[in-house]
Amino acid sequence: MNSIPEMESSNSENISFNSIGPTANAAMSASYSSSPSSSTTPSRYENQKRRDWNTFGQYLKNHRPPLSLSRCSGAHVLEFLRYLDQFGKTKVHTPICPFYGHPNPPAPCPCPLRQAWGSLDALIGRLRAAYEENGGKPEANPFGAGAVRLYLREVRDLQSKARGVSYEKKKRKRPPQQQIQALPLPLPSPPGAA
Repeated sequence: MNSIPEMESSNSENISFNSIGPTANAAMSASYSSSPSSSTTPSRYENQKRRDWNTFGQYLKNHRPPLSLSRCSGAHVLEFLRYLDQFGKTKVHTPICPFYGHPNPPAPCPCPLRQAWGSLDALIGRLRAAYEENGGKPEANPFGAGAVRLYLREVRDLQSKARGVSYEKKKRKRPPQQQIQALPLPLPSPPGAA
């Protein structure tokens, strides 16, 4: 049975996610250090995924009472996302704000700064992948819980209305189809002409 590494030890590594402070965790870091191709430099995505994973591990370690990854649920993931909101840089207007629904407000307002929906969505995607890469079973993945998907949808809708920004899926641009030029077909010869 695959077990998920517990988060009990720490080291002095300081890695931050959007300036939230130290995010060290030896058990989680160690599980990431053994990548299949250790001779190549990890991609930006892989580095960010590792930092996010370590940040979440640090969050669980600092949780009161401390929480092991194996006991983590979708509710804890939601708590983590709400915690991250305090470090957000995206202005989200409240319904009573005169700039509610305006993408480019003409003046400052006291509305709160939040994590942007796109950032949270990408973060959950990376953490979902990291969870499974570190031995978690897909069916038990707290980052894929229905409550987390619902929360992200609600954040997207709220921010879309508040900021006057559409979050519709972008349509893929299809490669231009080559026009097949119709070749002139020979006209059929009249009957009896040969």
